[in-house]
Amino acid sequence: MAHRPAARLSINGQSYDFQGDPRRTLLDFLRLDAGLTGTKKGCDHGQCGACTVMVNGRRINSCLSLAVMHDSDDITTIEGLGTPEALSTLQRAFVAHDGFQCGYCTPGQICSAQAMIAEIRDGWPSAVTADPAITPTISDTEIRERMSGNLCRCGAYDNIVAAIREAMATEEAAQ
Repeated sequence: MAHRPAARLSINGQSYDFQGDPRRTLLDFLRLDAGLTGTKKGCDHGQCGACTVMVNGRRINSCLSLAVMHDSDDITTIEGLGTPEALSTLQRAFVAHDGFQCGYCTPGQICSAQAMIAEIRDGWPSAVTADPAITPTISDTEIRERMSGNLCRCGAYDNIVAAIREAMATEEAAQ
């Protein structure tokens, strides 16, 4: 008799079966079982954002989530956003604006920014949105607030904000 996996995860469009320890985090499953090492283990406590991935379009800290919880979810990691040969708009903007220095936080920053852009497009307010009933003006303060869960030890924040602004403008111009 065939044994059904505890969970079947869709990661970057590929199916992965999970049958391991139900306490295994999504982060460890991505890195150790799926071989997707772009997602980084920073603090392992949900405080730095280096492990940010998107689940069903929403950003999460994969170190705080169990792999078994994501049966049938659509998970996107940095590897699912672009390739070295075909960078995403956001990845190109990060390169153009030097939105990384050591690069350790960059995968989480880019995944978080990708989801943040979708949140803005969908009209979600943030803690600094003046009037939640009105589509927010996307100021640097607004971007910084929305990205506050992703830390950069090198302090490349100005460049990260510039990269996000460029990516948003490029996507707007393409629409």
